[in-house]
Amino acid sequence: MVLLQHKLSVKLSQRQILTPGLVQMVSVLALNKLELKDMINTEMVENPVLEELEDSVPLLDEVGKKEEDRDRAAAATTEENPITAVEKKDPFEEIDFGSFFQDYLDPGYRTHSEMEEIERPSFENFLSKPSNLTDHLAWQLGALSLRTEVREAADLILGNLNEDGYLIASEEELLGVAPPAPPETDAETVKNILGEAQALGLGEIEVESESETTASDPVVPAGRDLTAAETAAIPGVDASFVAPPQESVVSQDSSAAAVAPAPEHKVQAASAYQPKFTAADLKEALEVVRQLDPPGVACRDLKDCLLYQLRYHQAQLALHKNGNGTAQVLQDAVAIVDQHLRDVQNKRQKEIAKAIGRPIEAIEQALNYIRTLDPRPGLRYNKVTARLIEPDVAFVKHGDEWLVVMNDEDLPQLRLNPAYKKLVTRDGTNDKSTRDYVKERYKSAIQLIKNIEQRKQTITKVCYCIVARQQDFLERGIDQLKPMMIKEVAEEIGVHPSTVSRAVASKYAHTPQGVFELRYFFSESVQGPEGGNTSLLILKRRVKKLIDEEDPSRPLTDEQITRILQSQGIQVTRRTVAKYREDMRIPSTHQRRVKK
Repeated sequence: MVLLQHKLSVKLSQRQILTPGLVQMVSVLALNKLELKDMINTEMVENPVLEELEDSVPLLDEVGKKEEDRDRAAAATTEENPITAVEKKDPFEEIDFGSFFQDYLDPGYRTHSEMEEIERPSFENFLSKPSNLTDHLAWQLGALSLRTEVREAADLILGNLNEDGYLIASEEELLGVAPPAPPETDAETVKNILGEAQALGLGEIEVESESETTASDPVVPAGRDLTAAETAAIPGVDASFVAPPQESVVSQDSSAAAVAPAPEHKVQAASAYQPKFTAADLKEALEVVRQLDPPGVACRDLKDCLLYQLRYHQAQLALHKNGNGTAQVLQDAVAIVDQHLRDVQNKRQKEIAKAIGRPIEAIEQALNYIRTLDPRPGLRYNKVTARLIEPDVAFVKHGDEWLVVMNDEDLPQLRLNPAYKKLVTRDGTNDKSTRDYVKERYKSAIQLIKNIEQRKQTITKVCYCIVARQQDFLERGIDQLKPMMIKEVAEEIGVHPSTVSRAVASKYAHTPQGVFELRYFFSESVQGPEGGNTSLLILKRRVKKLIDEEDPSRPLTDEQITRILQSQGIQVTRRTVAKYREDMRIPSTHQRRVKK
């Protein structure tokens, strides 16, 4: 019989860990100019050793030196002629008249401002918060008299509207019966709605282009320690940053014996939200919200959004208020949207005219009216504030040579405060805890200054590689952009690709062609003319240009576009052209054809 027993064993192991200095170096490298400025200001507040170097402001040690010289001169004067110094001292000046009148001549009432003096911020710092779609709808909802259950359901609906004003959540999710759908599903639903709106030609649908990522551009997951190769490739990192400690691990080992597995307990997920309204209350609340401004809000698809806008226009026309068209045009538009929306996307005007019994001219008028509708009614109130962009570098041509100029104009210039050096000395006046604190602050300040300088050098090296490879782009325009991979630049400057990826993240460059993100210069390559390579961005631009210049009655097929590109020396396949066309949200040949 084998007895179970526990014993302790010591095991030595080595592993690489990231020291705080290396973590700070990686994080500082990924910051742009505005983020770096905020980070430096935060560090100056937290670390008293750091101070900003300004020519207009005297340094602390200079001020202290002047005060010491003044006190020393006054002490010398007193020692030479103590009687004169005593005679010159006027006792009348020692009286604090402000405190005397305030304490002994109290009128019985004192305002709050007289009791305490607080430095208040300027009124210019108080800015009004811009209202969004939820605030606008909640303001209208507050003016209505609703039952408690309906109001609760309406508030829940307002909280589940996306920025475009659509209600993506299903009825089961709102009732708490089904779990919330993953964000990927909601994003795919919004993508399909925008695709349908673009196919109908409704307004100007801005589609964000996906970032070009390749297999050669590594992505380091958050929370993972860097490997030895990655750590050694980071510029300026030596053995002092990466510590391979020998850890003593105490483990409990048991002898070989059959151990019954512990029973698994099934943990039931607690319901997060249990509404107090029913499905009928939810339906009533949904109709109430859909009657609010803007028209078409809280709909689940594009069809319902357009129908609610058209019915609102019909009601306004019936009341002779802000009617945007005749009754017949609105009636035709409602019939087309309700029953023939797919035919509109496929440009089948003749089939639509035959189905609803209207002439082709009336169908064109109705389609023109439909194109004036808003497929994203929520954006009218969900205004996205413009993101402030300030270039980190500038590509300037000096004679025949291109220079990279770092934009350090508004960045605080850091220095170490020499006044704290006295606290480190062991002269008996400072205890050990004070000296240790000042030493720690000094090390942190020196490390930050080194990391900021290392960031500047790394970005400069990467930018010089970009300038060397993209001179044609800088001189002649965007059509001369050449393919460039992050891995190639990393090998040229001798760092890891993840370092280059952090160096170009969220940073912009001012060029003669405009302001571009540094990551914009990196793209895949396809087989180009004369054995060279063509950038993937240039290929997409050429595909879009060919489609824009085509005859609407005889649009180009993917096969025809492929043959045209191959005749220009770009070796691509039909599947590649179709993939890039779908990425740019360009409809197919059948959907682009306009029948005359």
